[in-house]
Amino acid sequence: MREINLDQLRTLITIADTRSFNEAAGRLHLSPPTVSLHISELENRIGATLLSRTRGNVRPTAIGEKLVTHARRLLADAAYVLEDISRQAQGLTGQVRLGASTGAIANLLPQAIEKLAQFHPNIDVQITVLTSQQTLEQLKSGSLDIGIVALPQLRGNGLEIDTWRRDPVVAFLPANWEIPDVVSPQWLIEKPLILNGSGTHLSQLTNHWFAKTGHRPTPRIKLDYNDAIKSLVGAGYGATLLPLESGTPDSRDKRIAVRPLKPALWRELGLAWREGENDISTQHLLAVLRDLKQA
Repeated sequence: MREINLDQLRTLITIADTRSFNEAAGRLHLSPPTVSLHISELENRIGATLLSRTRGNVRPTAIGEKLVTHARRLLADAAYVLEDISRQAQGLTGQVRLGASTGAIANLLPQAIEKLAQFHPNIDVQITVLTSQQTLEQLKSGSLDIGIVALPQLRGNGLEIDTWRRDPVVAFLPANWEIPDVVSPQWLIEKPLILNGSGTHLSQLTNHWFAKTGHRPTPRIKLDYNDAIKSLVGAGYGATLLPLESGTPDSRDKRIAVRPLKPALWRELGLAWREGENDISTQHLLAVLRDLKQA
């Protein structure tokens, strides 16, 4: 048995409003036989008479009136769904799932989200704190749309990865220490250290920087939250190595001194997304993130 379609319901509503098959046909730009067929099919599907037909007067029956009430809601819901999907297709609304480390989330993403909200306020960005490897795995599985990952990474496997930023890693030190103008591994290894957790890319960079001069750091504590690390530095608990992201708001604690490293150390980040066609919401966020790109 054929299901009820929206055109049939629209025909019933129009007849109920106009009290006329002919006038309904004119409003709907249908032929009178087509209008009659719509009502006949509806009545066969329902198993009851929907319209009372007397000469010059067409009115819904009790069952017909009930169906008209439900039909108005169904058509309104259908119109809303189509409008909502259309807005998403146009990038006016939507959801983008993004994975990144805590460092990128704390300092870089707020700028991108603020700018996105200025031009596309109805795009919702869902953020998950992940390592670079976790981000790449979830991109491949389709659980994420965009990732901010540490470089270098292997290309391929259905993913696009573009270089995004290259920021210097510097020493954050208690300001009341006697500090040289440039910090070397030999000098810093003698100080109490607060470093990133072992699973992070920054931890690998830091260990490699010390290893160039034959040193292996033993931190007092390992943390993955850079703001918490800076708070401990400000309290005099130890020194750390963290990226200095240009273009981010400077809210530096006056109890903290910042010095360049010798040899210099850099943290590189990339933007990752799936190859092929991405929805417009994802493209909008990628465009905003690229505006924060640094050579």
